[in-house]
Amino acid sequence: MFTSLSPGAIGVSVEGLEQGLTLAADHGFDGYHFSITDAAAVGAERIGELCEHTGVRLAAFGFPLEFRGDEEQLEDSLGALEAQAALAASLGVQRTATWISPASNELTFQENFDLHVQRLRPAAEILDAHGIRLGLEYVGPLRSRESMKHAFVHSLDQMADLCAAIGENVGFLLDAWHWYTAGEDSTHLQRLSPEQIVDVHVNDAPDKPVDAQIDNQRELPGATGVIDIMTFLTALKRVGYDGPVMVEPFSETVRAMSTEDAVGATAAALRSVWEQAGL
Repeated sequence: MFTSLSPGAIGVSVEGLEQGLTLAADHGFDGYHFSITDAAAVGAERIGELCEHTGVRLAAFGFPLEFRGDEEQLEDSLGALEAQAALAASLGVQRTATWISPASNELTFQENFDLHVQRLRPAAEILDAHGIRLGLEYVGPLRSRESMKHAFVHSLDQMADLCAAIGENVGFLLDAWHWYTAGEDSTHLQRLSPEQIVDVHVNDAPDKPVDAQIDNQRELPGATGVIDIMTFLTALKRVGYDGPVMVEPFSETVRAMSTEDAVGATAAALRSVWEQAGL
């Protein structure tokens, strides 16, 4: 496993890849989560120079497919995916990830399942042709689905079924927050192979009951101890996961900090739990 910085996940805006990679290097991150659109604007040659200069590797890019919109948006973004996947592959990046909404007012579980397979399989095939894996994140909190008519995928086991239906190169974006709010434990993680895990997010939760947790109100990893981050990271180490781990706290405290302070606090929190887990 290796540490990675995603500025957007901590509420930090950067002016392109150069600033982002420099921030990651300055604060001791091994990798960097990036936008493939930004990468296309910079070009592979310049990105290679930046990575060599900073000593930071590109970890994963945000999945660019507009699969939640209408058919026109879907087709337009699918048409652009071939070039984006080729660029990512040329940069040595083999991971991309996104999240799946846990409920719908319009579609039953099966209708939603079938629609996701229909929309994501062509994209997964394009990615697979370039050696790229797609990670899908389930959303665990009860509060994220209880007001909707039809629940959808919101647990590791349900997501395993969806991934298998889409394609062999489709696996998990595992988030400690969703693992915790879904009521899961180390045994769920230990059933996985390292190939099934594409990306990992870590964080902590406010001190309140699990069913009262709200998705966009989190903490830096290790801040409260509500999420058993040691068990989470140790289980990933045990199964042989060797990919990036990034922090996604949705913390107003972090968002209120300056760029340097926010990245520094994030790095310190990740470094602390990293060392405690023996990584």
